[in-house]
Amino acid sequence: MLADLHRVLTAYWEQFLFMLPKLGLALVLLAVGLVIANRLSRLLGQRLHRRSADPLLADFLTRISQWVLGLIALLVALNVLGFSGIVGSLVGAAGVSAFIVGFAFKDIAENFLAGVILAFNRPFRIDDTVQIKDQVGHVVALNLRTTLMRTFDGKHIFLPNSMVLKEPLINFTRDGDLRMDFLVTVEIGPQATPDVATGIILNYLRTVPEVQEGLRAPYVNLEKATATTADLRVYCWGDAEDYRRGVLQFKSRLMQQVKQELLGAGLNVPTLAG
Repeated sequence: MLADLHRVLTAYWEQFLFMLPKLGLALVLLAVGLVIANRLSRLLGQRLHRRSADPLLADFLTRISQWVLGLIALLVALNVLGFSGIVGSLVGAAGVSAFIVGFAFKDIAENFLAGVILAFNRPFRIDDTVQIKDQVGHVVALNLRTTLMRTFDGKHIFLPNSMVLKEPLINFTRDGDLRMDFLVTVEIGPQATPDVATGIILNYLRTVPEVQEGLRAPYVNLEKATATTADLRVYCWGDAEDYRRGVLQFKSRLMQQVKQELLGAGLNVPTLAG
């Protein structure tokens, strides 16, 4: 019995000595592969951080790339050791598992892939004011499954990334400026014609530093006129970096001041609407 045990141990030892060069080569390849995987994932992470304003998604994609590259290095090392059958089984099991998981968690996978697309080709930045369907608010974050928005009244809305990708999206602050308009109704008479009111409005707007000039100079259109009143639509461009405070409050201030300018010139303003 001892002789059989000695013979078995000797056979294993000889087989280990025979496999030792391959084992050393496999360990070296695995170490080199892991170093390369770490460096490539780090470079990928730096690029993602530069292109994406969402560090959460960038870090997640970096970790995923590191695991995938490390797994590739492990499969190469196993193949060097002669475990090609194990490698094939692992690859096949991974494919079947991916199919089962993908089918079971279809919505999660769809939202995750939509988030990746939004991260690389993003129609908005953090703090941009956007409208998605009937929801309007500031973009707070792009997560793995959802896009987080904060409405002007303080509500947090979690929208599925797939819906954000599929639905029409209006970005109010992407270019940094936005055209605003409001309606002024003035009473007309012999000395209070629509042209007179238009001149008063434009003269005032040209004195406001925040109102753009040049190709985006303010203008006024006559939308409706009756025997006693005229509806004037005022258009002007302003800074839209902060939609809630910058645009809405600036527009409110312009409307109030335009009304005061018209009243000061002797024109009556029965209606003023945004």
